[in-house]
Amino acid sequence: QLQASGGGLVQAGSCLRLSCVISDRTFNYYGMGWFRQAPGKEREFVAAIPLSGGTTYYTDSVKGRFTISRDNAKNTIYLRLDSLKPEDTAVYYCVANREILPLKLKDVDLWGQGTQVTVSS
Repeated sequence: QLQASGGGLVQAGSCLRLSCVISDRTFNYYGMGWFRQAPGKEREFVAAIPLSGGTTYYTDSVKGRFTISRDNAKNTIYLRLDSLKPEDTAVYYCVANREILPLKLKDVDLWGQGTQVTVSS
């Protein structure tokens, strides 16, 4: 139901844009976002956006470098990753929630498949 794409292998300082399409609009989701999981680490929150518009949220380590946005007409959210660092290497997961923003792991209603982002130094 959530289809993420856009990952790849890039050098430090480069940029990428991840996309996530909601293929099933049976439910009206309130908010969507991105989590990531680096090798050997726990899955962590990255960014979130309410689909009706409003404040976006980011984890501190990506503020000023990543930008989350939405295109409701295309049922798609994006995550632009600028000034990538090797520590951004992870599998990035798109998520969606029906009632609240997906800011915490335990609150996520729906997970998409991951897309790998690898940043070389």
